[in-house]
Amino acid sequence: MSASADLPVVHTLAGLAALVERHRGLYVRWSHGPGTDLGTTSSTDELTGVPMPGLSANPLDVEEWWEDRSVELWVARRLYDYAHLPHEKGPGVRPWALGGRERGRGPDNEPLVVDVEPLCWIDSGVIEEARAEVARQEAEWGPLRRSGR
Repeated sequence: MSASADLPVVHTLAGLAALVERHRGLYVRWSHGPGTDLGTTSSTDELTGVPMPGLSANPLDVEEWWEDRSVELWVARRLYDYAHLPHEKGPGVRPWALGGRERGRGPDNEPLVVDVEPLCWIDSGVIEEARAEVARQEAEWGPLRRSGR
């Protein structure tokens, strides 16, 4: 898929979880999208300005320690952690799913991904579903204190 191609949109948490169940090596990136990002295929460390060897992204693969818990809940947890980024990074920043190869790690230990294959946009309704799902777990998990959320 080219960087300028229109991506399909996943509209539900269940739909994104199904994608994660079908494919390994998926990531979510919060940005203006592949049309902007794939021109350089490099992120920049915001603190130092140093270019990094790939796009910073967050893995969606379910870890073994999650055991038999819901994939949907796993994906909700992964989205919840970074749902503040559109507010911090400004208008037009939204999440999209991608495949690729990890080339290194960024300063927050996030994967730096190359050979990026854009898969889909993640609708804002999915983020709201993720927030609600995590909120439902608070009695069992404890409070997840995140500033600005």
